[in-house]
Amino acid sequence: MSVLQVINPYNEQVIAELSETREEEVRAAIGRAVNAGPKMAQMPAFRRARILNTAAELIEADAKNLTELMAKESGKPLKFARGEVSRAVETFGFAAEESKRIHGETIPMDAAKNGVGRFGYYLRVPIGVVAAITPFNFPLNLVAHKVAPAIAAGCAIVLKPAPATPLTALRLQEILLEAGLPTGAFEVVIGDRAVGQWLTTDPRVAMISFTGSPPVAHAISQAIGLRKAVYELGGNAAVIIDQDADLDRAVDGCVIGSFAYSGQVCISVQRIYVHESRYAEFRDRFQSKTARLILGDPLNDQTDIGPMITEAAAQRAQSWVQEAIDRDAKLVIGGERQGRTMIPTVLEQVSPDLRVMREEVFAPVVNLIPFSDFEQALTLADESPYGLQAGVYTRDLGKALQAVQRLNVGGVMINDVPTFRADHMPYGGNKSSGIGREGPRFAIEDMTTLRMVVINV
Repeated sequence: MSVLQVINPYNEQVIAELSETREEEVRAAIGRAVNAGPKMAQMPAFRRARILNTAAELIEADAKNLTELMAKESGKPLKFARGEVSRAVETFGFAAEESKRIHGETIPMDAAKNGVGRFGYYLRVPIGVVAAITPFNFPLNLVAHKVAPAIAAGCAIVLKPAPATPLTALRLQEILLEAGLPTGAFEVVIGDRAVGQWLTTDPRVAMISFTGSPPVAHAISQAIGLRKAVYELGGNAAVIIDQDADLDRAVDGCVIGSFAYSGQVCISVQRIYVHESRYAEFRDRFQSKTARLILGDPLNDQTDIGPMITEAAAQRAQSWVQEAIDRDAKLVIGGERQGRTMIPTVLEQVSPDLRVMREEVFAPVVNLIPFSDFEQALTLADESPYGLQAGVYTRDLGKALQAVQRLNVGGVMINDVPTFRADHMPYGGNKSSGIGREGPRFAIEDMTTLRMVVINV
């Protein structure tokens, strides 16, 4: 039996040892979910809502423990882990509300000649067992965004959390059982790629919800055949700061949006396009505020920047920065690391073909690029294989609406950074950033299927 060690990224201490789930155990977990499926599908909406609301209350009551658990297993500073717990409470609350709003509508059958005399309507019914795979960076709230809608929809779910951060998911499983969720309705399997393959390719799974990298999503899509799948993938988020922008607001937002949780967020700011008339002022103020960020132990309330999830991830980010410098990019600040901790890094004079510009760096690294024309900025921001979210700072309503129309992304944040997310809004991307949307209402749509009813009266 293979043992999985959960390691604190800050001090590299082993905080837990878990047995990786073997293939027969994955199959058994899916079997328990299949058995729980009818009970979930037949459960009245008010009971599903009650379970979800109770879970939200239990999460809130366990906030201190969950916050510290996330800080230890993911290296997320307390201030951000605390916010994640608060968001998870809301996510379960939103799912509870949506569980009572799942409905169909009537269809005017007499719109067709052969429909005259018939009455038609459709229902939304649970799709079946959901398989979910989540990444390390939001070990509670990204799990909540899969588990809570599944429960709301009346589906059983089997989750594979990231092997680096499984402890929070296991604690959430305990909370949901305490909240009254039937046994088998939420199963957790632990392990790496093999466990994910066993889970997603099992024919008893009706739908896959995956958050992770595009290459893994491609592999899943090729393996699962004709089954529904939702993919929330990577990003390379751009911000446009026009000449009339509120610079105080833009600087403050971009510092948080670029460096929160060491940039290990799909919608972290990676490219900032600043009008040339404001470029020098923005750069200097952005550099000054970045320099004041506090690096240290995630369990210290003052810490802004903790470690990255692995030293290899920090090494990769540093190598990309060095590649940019070797190709004539200018280092404004940072560029170094302390073990797993990457110093917040700002680059300018960057070529668009550099990896720090065209790929997802997933680290506290951001690029500054001046522009002279707003149309040009929109074109540059959109020149990415990714299309998750974008931010635009401007007081010009016409330009704001132009950005909404032009940018091929899942969300456009006006006078805000692309890192903004409220948990009830539709969240997801275009292009290589994924297929489908999260947010309880929208996830429920994917976790249900339509059933048409026609009554010949």
